[in-house]
Amino acid sequence: MTSSFEFPTYPARLSDAERDKALRALQEGVVQGRLSHDTYVRRMELALVARQADQLAALTADLPAAQGRWSALVTGAVGAASAFTVRVRRAWQAERLPKLLLPAPSPYPLRIGRDPSSGLRLSHDTVSRVHAELRMQGGHWVLRDLGSTNGTSVNGRRVVAAAVVRDGDHVSFGSMTFRLAVQ
Repeated sequence: MTSSFEFPTYPARLSDAERDKALRALQEGVVQGRLSHDTYVRRMELALVARQADQLAALTADLPAAQGRWSALVTGAVGAASAFTVRVRRAWQAERLPKLLLPAPSPYPLRIGRDPSSGLRLSHDTVSRVHAELRMQGGHWVLRDLGSTNGTSVNGRRVVAAAVVRDGDHVSFGSMTFRLAVQ
C-alpha cells in the first residue's frame, strides 16, 4: 500500500469567486488608467490559468485595494465636483479667447504661419513659418497641419493630417489659441 506522501499533491483548486475577484480588480485597474489594455489581457490570461492564490495575488499586487461603498461614493462626488470646476474654467477661458474669423469661401487655401507671405501671419515663436492651412471643401472648413513643429490642435486634440472645423471651435497653432467665428 502506498501513502499520499509518495505522490505529489496540489493545493485545492482556486474557486471561481477568487478568480472573479482578481478579474474585477484588473478591470478596475484598466478603468482607473493604471493598466494598459495589453497588460490587462496578459494578466487576465494568467489569472485564468493560475493554480494558487498567491499567483492571483501577484497579478493584482500593484493595484489599489477595492474601495468600500462609502469611499467610492465620496471619491465619485469629489471627482464630479472637480470635473464641474474644470468645465467652468474652460467656459470662462473660451469667452476670453481672441476670435479668428473664417474667411469668405475661396478656391485657394488660407495659409497660416510666421512667413510674411502667409494669408494669416502669426508672429510667435511656437508657430512654424508654414504652419497650417484652412480651406473650404465640400461645404465644410478643413484645417490641415503642414508639418509644423509645435502642432495644430482643434478643441484640444492634435490634428494629425486634417480636421473639419466649425464656428465656435478652439484652434491652436503652437501655443496660440483662437475661437473660430463666422463673419
